[in-house]
Amino acid sequence: MQIDHGAVPNLPPNGVSETRIRLALVEDHALLRDGLKALLELESNVEIVGEFDCVESSMDCIRRSQPDVVVTDPAVPGGSGIELIGEIQRLSPRSRILALTAQDGREYIRAAFRAGADGYVHKEANCAEFLRAIRTVSMGGRFLCSATAGKVPIEYLSGDQQLSPPSPTPSITDRERQVLSHIAQGHSNKAIARELGLSPKTVEKHRSNLMRKLQLHNAATITMYAIRNGLAGADLLNSRRGDRNS
Repeated sequence: MQIDHGAVPNLPPNGVSETRIRLALVEDHALLRDGLKALLELESNVEIVGEFDCVESSMDCIRRSQPDVVVTDPAVPGGSGIELIGEIQRLSPRSRILALTAQDGREYIRAAFRAGADGYVHKEANCAEFLRAIRTVSMGGRFLCSATAGKVPIEYLSGDQQLSPPSPTPSITDRERQVLSHIAQGHSNKAIARELGLSPKTVEKHRSNLMRKLQLHNAATITMYAIRNGLAGADLLNSRRGDRNS
């Protein structure tokens, strides 16, 4: 299995590969999405089969078009992009998946590869590195950009290292799961309270209970726990109805 750690070699004159690459792009920031689209349209060997700003709108196109490569930000709205990676694999098993994200934490990277990503590019990467990532994953290799190289062992990426199963989740309530999901998405207590129809004090109480039960100490460790255990995109059950048990 080829693993590329971000060095940029000589590319063919028009960019990515001599073989035409059919690509779907899932990115919620319009300015970045437009920039990526403009960059890719300059590559004669790349055909953009769809561009989307959220998870839900991308699913039907991915199922119908079966793209060679799907470029997605694991933080797009509409659910966890980590879950999106698994859904892409189900709908289009032959698609290669490139995560394009502003996250560079070790656990986040591992979660993406564990879910089935074939490449990982930080949004601070340059255009040449991004194009190289597309070419690498489309040819069956794996790619880790230079900004994050060294944070995940090569053996882990190549599959030679056994992936440890997610740790068991302590007993937490549905409301605590909702709060956990929102914390993992970077929402403040006030934003969570507004979304779930609770008071900020109640949200703070749920946050404290989560930290105590899970033995975590801050929002960053809560986020990593949610990613590692597949809870970052947990269903927000009855989120707008108000849980009588809160």
